[in-house]
Amino acid sequence: MIKKTTPQINKGVATPKSINTSFVRKRKKVLSVDTIVQGILAGNRLMLSKAITLIESTKPAHQTKAQAIINLCLPHSGNAFRLGITGSPGVGKSTFIETFGQFAIQENKQIAVLAVDPTSQISKGSILGDKTRMMHLSTHSKAFIRPSPAGNSLGGVARKTRETIILCEAAGFDLIIIETVGVGQSEIAVHSMVDFFLLLLLPGGGDELQGIKKGIVEMADLIAINKADGENATKAKQSKSAYRNALHLLPPQESQWIPKVTTCSGLANIGMEEIWKQLVLFKKLTKENNFFIKNRKSQAAYWLHETIQNQLKQLFYDNPTIKAALKITEEKILAEELSPFQGAEDLMKLFKS
Repeated sequence: MIKKTTPQINKGVATPKSINTSFVRKRKKVLSVDTIVQGILAGNRLMLSKAITLIESTKPAHQTKAQAIINLCLPHSGNAFRLGITGSPGVGKSTFIETFGQFAIQENKQIAVLAVDPTSQISKGSILGDKTRMMHLSTHSKAFIRPSPAGNSLGGVARKTRETIILCEAAGFDLIIIETVGVGQSEIAVHSMVDFFLLLLLPGGGDELQGIKKGIVEMADLIAINKADGENATKAKQSKSAYRNALHLLPPQESQWIPKVTTCSGLANIGMEEIWKQLVLFKKLTKENNFFIKNRKSQAAYWLHETIQNQLKQLFYDNPTIKAALKITEEKILAEELSPFQGAEDLMKLFKS
């Protein structure tokens, strides 16, 4: 028979005294709004990164500080050209941006890339791997790459991307590139914060044309058939003709710009000069016919209403009374005792009372 014994706790070894008796742990210095703003205006990357971190934070104190920084940077923004780039996963967006960004730097531009990484809806994790995919650009002194987790925002576009654009422009970057996750929902949000919308497609044409959403094509100012090198070169030319014919069926754009189709290869550094030329021509035309400024103002109004809607939604779901009533309402709907529409109306009445 095994004799049961009561566990004994041995006296531990005494913690040795610190070798450096003069060491005092210093609290992390909290930077003021003015210090961060002055750093941003001076082109300090560290201060820019700290400000973007505040923007992305959900803490109320950080949000208050971030808004103060944005308001002070706003008069110094608006001078950059904002380029949105979209395309399905695997089309080569990161490789294209790596190559195109280096071309733009040769044109004496400072580049900021705001790349939104997909967030897993299961683990809520994000790879944030764009810096590893843009190795040369990320180390260049005239480039700044900021990957941000998409979270639960519309189509994977980071909720605070537009505010980040303001900070990057105030820091002196004159070309802001926004890369979408390319999952088919983020294009509207990106289109509403850029001057020029570039759609990257793979060589294919024909049947592949049927798989492209008409709305995305209508938003595109330029379609570029990527990976148009090697064995894909002939196929890319065929795709170019097919997409060009499809564009003729679309109504004219308000900007008076006629969208073009071109071929390129980020990997082989092909077609960058032609794409740059299209950006220059677009800017010249839209500046002359005043669409450029008109579009910027329209986008600002859009984001005012979008922000109000998001905040109202947040207020609704954070309301303690609504939280309790929502669960009961859901149970009634699942039990088919109440319609979803009546349930929503009842909850709204409760929210307003």
